[in-house]
Order: sequence, then structure tokens, then C-alpha cells
Amino acid sequence: MRFHTLADRRSGSRWLSLLAAIVLALAGFSGGAKAQQTMASSDKIWAGLKGDVFGDRAILADTGLVRIEAPKRAQDAALVPVDIYIDPAKAPDGVKAVTMIIDVNPAPVAATFTFGKDAGVTHLSTRVRVNDYSYIRAIAETASGELHMTQTFVKASGGCSAPAVKNTAEALASMGKMKLRQFPEQETMSKAEELQLMIRHPNNSGLQRDPLTQYFIPAHFVQKLTISQADRPILSMEGGISISEDPNFRFDFDVQGNGEIRVEAVDTDGKVFKDQWPLEATGL
Repeated sequence: MRFHTLADRRSGSRWLSLLAAIVLALAGFSGGAKAQQTMASSDKIWAGLKGDVFGDRAILADTGLVRIEAPKRAQDAALVPVDIYIDPAKAPDGVKAVTMIIDVNPAPVAATFTFGKDAGVTHLSTRVRVNDYSYIRAIAETASGELHMTQTFVKASGGCSAPAVKNTAEALASMGKMKLRQFPEQETMSKAEELQLMIRHPNNSGLQRDPLTQYFIPAHFVQKLTISQADRPILSMEGGISISEDPNFRFDFDVQGNGEIRVEAVDTDGKVFKDQWPLEATGL
């Protein structure tokens, strides 16, 4: 059984359903070695799940509005860097959201990023888990409702069940701490600011085992994230188990005024983490 959207986390009963789906997925993973996916099999999985995510809406492919980059062969399947680029010239009405899909992952919808009006985001990067050879897709939605898709094929294996980098005690001790890096404007850049947000959080997938007990560690991850300049929304995220441990997001945006950068993150246990920084402070 696969779960395809993020809606299963919006109520307690649906969250239990999601956990049940993870258990069933684990049963499939424990059945022994299996052949790795191919481009064709990944496409077949996508054909079966895209209706669950986008219904019967038309999806335009490779129009140049959105572009995605990731390594062809990942060095670490639990920390695969992904860069998404948006060409504003090809979306006069603007892009309001980008959904990232990893076809073969137990929860294929890695995250949906929603952009504030006139935020001007043209580049967003993060790190994801990839469980098997798979296409990673970025589907951009314009303000008028058009869907534009691009994809790249990544060879990786076991990212969703890879052991955590930190032990449980260390992860809990630093959970929720944030760091913001600010990159000053360069002459060649059209954007006024580029920021990198780092959040300490285990982001457990539910598919990892405790190295001592060998029991599965319950899923526990950053579910929602909002970033704003003062009260002006820049971007928000609804995430899933595919976002890597210690979530990391780098993005550009159009600055308006001198308002501080505010961040709020909410995890699946309902814990809320907040922080803020003066815009002019760099290298925090």
C-alpha cells in the first residue's frame, strides 16, 4: 500500500492511517532483495499516482517554466541535494506553488512549497531521501492554475530507511534550533537576498530502526513551515517523510523594506518552533 498525498496528516485518525500505511510498506521492504526501478517503472508509478495528487488536471511537461537538478547517482541516498528553478518570464501571472514528487518513495509527495504573492522566489534547494532509483519531479502551479512539470532521474537506494546521523538523545537535545544564513546581493544577481534556513530536527521517516533495540523509530518530522519577512509571506511548506534529517532550505526572494525574517515550524507531534532574525544580520 502507498500513501500519495499529505492530507493523511491533517487529523488524528488520518495520521493513524498514515502510520498503518508505513507499517504495510515496511512489510514490503522486508521481503528480501528486489530489482531496482527503471525510468519506465518509475513513469508507471507516476501514472498511477498523479491522479491522486492532481486529479484529472492537465500537466504540461518540459515547458521551461520549472527546472529541477539533482545528482544522477547520489552519494548519500538519505541526503540527496535537489535544486528547483523557476523562470518568471514564462509565467507572467506568477507561480504560486511547487510540488515535489519522488515516484518510488513510500510517501511520494515529498513536499509542497507555496509562495507568497510577489515573493519573487526563482530558486529553491533542499535535501531529500530517495528510497530507490526514481524520477524526482517538480510540478509548478501558476496563479492561473496551469500545471508545469519537469523531472530528473536519480540512482539512489535505501534513503528512507538509512540510519539517522545523530543518536536519539543528541537529536532531541537540539531539536527545533534554527540557523539562518544570509547571502548579500551580488552584482550579477537580480534578487536582493538569498537565505539558507537550517532546522535541527530528526525528521524520522518511520522506516528507520533504533541501532540498539532494532525497533522501528516512529515517524516524526517537520510537517509545516512558514517563512515571512515581517508579516509578508515568502514561502510555506507542507512536508513529508522524504525531507532529510535536519531540514535545510536555500532560496532567493524579493526584499521589501527592512522587516525581520520570521520562521515558524510545526512537527507531527504538534511541537511549534519559532525564531526571527534582523534582515541585515548575516552568517548567523
